[in-house]
Amino acid sequence: MKYLIAGLGNPDTHYLNTRHNAGFLIADALAEACKASFSDARHAWMAEASYRGRKAVIIKPTTFMNLSGKAVRYWLEAGKIPVNRMLVLTDDIALPFGTLRLRARGSDGGHNGLTDIIGTLGTASFPRLRFGVGNEYFRGRQADYVLSEWTDKEQEELPARIRVCVQAVQAFMHAGLPEAMNRYNNR
Repeated sequence: MKYLIAGLGNPDTHYLNTRHNAGFLIADALAEACKASFSDARHAWMAEASYRGRKAVIIKPTTFMNLSGKAVRYWLEAGKIPVNRMLVLTDDIALPFGTLRLRARGSDGGHNGLTDIIGTLGTASFPRLRFGVGNEYFRGRQADYVLSEWTDKEQEELPARIRVCVQAVQAFMHAGLPEAMNRYNNR
């Protein structure tokens, strides 16, 4: 069985350590846990990994956040992977820092990467793992907030929270979405 794990972020080094790149951080940690490495591929950095006999294509789109759908659609089609075996990894300002929320479907929640994926695929019915980045910003400063770097306190707690995300992704692949949701939602 093959999965597509799509970590959302922006490829420019300027965005490397920002909240909006939480999906890239999780994808990197997942690849490392599976002893896989990324290479430059079509529309994305791509790594092929396996976990307990399940194969995964892990991507970090190089199309920038707002055009993530192009890379996701390409890798779904190239791998002949059904949408229900894709997991999108993304940041979420509606959740407190480090909180996880797995869902089988949903709206874009104002997230431009999800908006583009939903528009490109023509459906909002695909699994996603949302990683809370908090909402400590002044009204109208949302973009500045998600494109800013983690605080020192967040930076300290981030590795442990990312490890939990990796476990949640592995549970999605091995035990299925309902079980992963039961184990990891709001953790």
